[in-house]
Amino acid sequence: MSHLLERLEEWYSSQCDGEWEHRWGVQIETLDNPGWLVRIDLVGTSLATASFEKSENMESGDQWLECRTRDGQWVGAGGPSMLRQILAEFLDWTRASEGGGPAIR
Repeated sequence: MSHLLERLEEWYSSQCDGEWEHRWGVQIETLDNPGWLVRIDLVGTSLATASFEKSENMESGDQWLECRTRDGQWVGAGGPSMLRQILAEFLDWTRASEGGGPAIR
């Protein structure tokens, strides 16, 4: 998990330009069903127009996951044990969309 958080910190820091961080950002919340909701603003980033194919795995129990872009945001939601996977989905997409190398988790 720490490597994922470091990658998220790096991505966030690279967006901060004195303006972006005052209007946009990253939100990580809990859901009451239970689970996680991650919303990451794409407006003003190189990912604003990047294509993301919806990712969905609606297994029963705690292993469900849904990630997509919507209204200028990347949105990931999943069961209580899926936060690492949600962050990995976003970070792997950023790496691929920004011309980086293969996914590293």
